[in-house]
Amino acid sequence: MALTASPAEQRLLLDVQAHDTALQQLAHRERSLPERTRVDELKAEADVMREFVVQRRGELEDARLELQRVESDVSLVEARIARDGDRMQASSSVKDIAGLEHEVASLTARLSDLEEIELGVMEKVETLENELQSAQSALDAHLEQLAAAEAARDTALAGIAEEVAAARAARAEVAGRVPADLLALYEKQRERYGVGASHLRARISSASGVELTGSDLAAVRAAAPDAVILCPDSSAILIRTDESGL
Repeated sequence: MALTASPAEQRLLLDVQAHDTALQQLAHRERSLPERTRVDELKAEADVMREFVVQRRGELEDARLELQRVESDVSLVEARIARDGDRMQASSSVKDIAGLEHEVASLTARLSDLEEIELGVMEKVETLENELQSAQSALDAHLEQLAAAEAARDTALAGIAEEVAAARAARAEVAGRVPADLLALYEKQRERYGVGASHLRARISSASGVELTGSDLAAVRAAAPDAVILCPDSSAILIRTDESGL
């Protein structure tokens, strides 16, 4: 048996469709929110900056360990030089003193090399410390910027959520006045084709944007006012009003 509903009940579907369209637009706004995009960009940049900080921190730790090893070597050589010096002072053997002097000379050359290495490592440590401090400061400032962007995003999302809640409430109020079988057909067509109701205005279906052909227009004209008919192009429920041009 063909579905029927009064013209007034059918026209309610245009309001339901308007709310559904608004909800779709709000969902699109939420997905493409500039504030959300900005947060994603800042998070990606923060990840790169964190990686740089971790890398510099690791390099600094390695350099400090290297410096400790060189300092330990310097201390050992200095101790050996001091010990050989004491032994020379205490020795009366020309041969022993000559051997000690040769060893001290070798140790002194080794100490000079180590001190040069130590200076280079110290400079490396200082450079890495400065780079790490600069990178950490930049990261901290960036994280503050990210926090502000997240707050702006959350505010925007909260605003959209309020609009969604209002649109859903308004839709529920209108849908509650639509006969159950008519609403079920609307939901079915909307799920299948994306649009549940189409306003026929000046012989053009709003859902398809196409003017009805002569035969389709004749069929619509012949349909009873309470007959529920579908748009031949969009398959949405075709809503006839005084603007339909029939």
